[in-house]
Amino acid sequence: MKVLIIGNGGREHALAWKISQSKKVDQIFMAKGNAGTNSFCKNINIEPTDIKSLVDFSKKEKIDLTIVGPEDPLCMGIVDEFEKNNLKIFGPNKECAKFEKSKKFTKNFLEKYNIPTAKYKSFENFDLAKNSLKDFSYPLVIKADGLCLGKGVIICEDEKKAIETLDDIFNKKIFGDEGKTVVIEEFLKGEEASLLCLVSNNKLFPLETCKDHKQIYDGNKGPNTGGVGTYSPSKFSQKTGENIEIILKQIEKGLDDSKLSYNGILFIGFMIDKDKPKILEFNVRFGDPETETLMPRLESDLVEIIEKTLDKNLKKEDIKWSDDYSLSLILVSDGYPLKYEKNKEISGLEDVKDSIIFHNGTKLENGKILTNGGRVLTINAKAKTLELSRKIAYNDCEKIKYENKYYRKDIGLN
Repeated sequence: MKVLIIGNGGREHALAWKISQSKKVDQIFMAKGNAGTNSFCKNINIEPTDIKSLVDFSKKEKIDLTIVGPEDPLCMGIVDEFEKNNLKIFGPNKECAKFEKSKKFTKNFLEKYNIPTAKYKSFENFDLAKNSLKDFSYPLVIKADGLCLGKGVIICEDEKKAIETLDDIFNKKIFGDEGKTVVIEEFLKGEEASLLCLVSNNKLFPLETCKDHKQIYDGNKGPNTGGVGTYSPSKFSQKTGENIEIILKQIEKGLDDSKLSYNGILFIGFMIDKDKPKILEFNVRFGDPETETLMPRLESDLVEIIEKTLDKNLKKEDIKWSDDYSLSLILVSDGYPLKYEKNKEISGLEDVKDSIIFHNGTKLENGKILTNGGRVLTINAKAKTLELSRKIAYNDCEKIKYENKYYRKDIGLN
């Protein structure tokens, strides 16, 4: 069969790497892919958001299955368009993609179905938002409602920072139209955890747990990023696991009662304090860098799992995992997530023997691999213990060289 994967990053590289192991698959196309996928897939020059061209390409090439990586095409309704054209595609439809497109939509859903989350209020103008700050204690969290590449969440330690942030979003419009609505919510303390679920006709099938590190500096300091390191599994207590099970059932009931038809992936961000999980956010696609960490642990055929999800006959026992630990370390361009330079030549990739390299932001130019994003490469190592997987990944990341390379030194220690 022919598979099309939409996206350019490490998540899509990891999906392609896993799918290439399926006996069912003859050819993988990437739109647009990167320097890493170029070695075993056919990269095509179509933007992930050019839905019409992707539909036309899929018809012409007789693509059997399309998998969507990033959120933008999902929120634009790519699934609806493909299904109109009788093309098989994995991802939620435009209505369900609102769970990522609008934080207000998600918070309203969680509140309506009594699903644990932070106390919040949403606003559409600066003055009302500013006046409401007195109803919250510090630190508090301010979120731009729309899609901001993981950077629309700001933790404010005091009123001065909160007013400055509201001014940036409403008046200076640093997130453009994605900041027309703002959500202010209480700051949740605890341990953060990520859970990806396959969703088949509103029924949730959780994958293995992951621990994500979002802040750019060691010790979880500095601005939020799209994620700079992960490891799996992230161990829960039995009581936490039971409480998460209850929440998953509440989500299923909420989807049914809302008359939504959810198929694809639901990524749930939790904050866990004293065995009590609360939902931080929903995303409607494979997490990045969680995918780069989970795919090496997945023993089942990913294509078979996706087909069963779409055909509504997936069973829990279809999803099999390695007992090994998997740790991913993200090499970034210094300055990320703010200002950073691109087009730096990368060397040393061929010296990495014990880890898998997934390309996040790279391009091939005149036979050279160059940096092409804030997050550049994911170094993934799998081993019997977390300590060993950590040692392998950090050892291999030293072999890779490019100007302005930066990475956190504490992934897997907390």
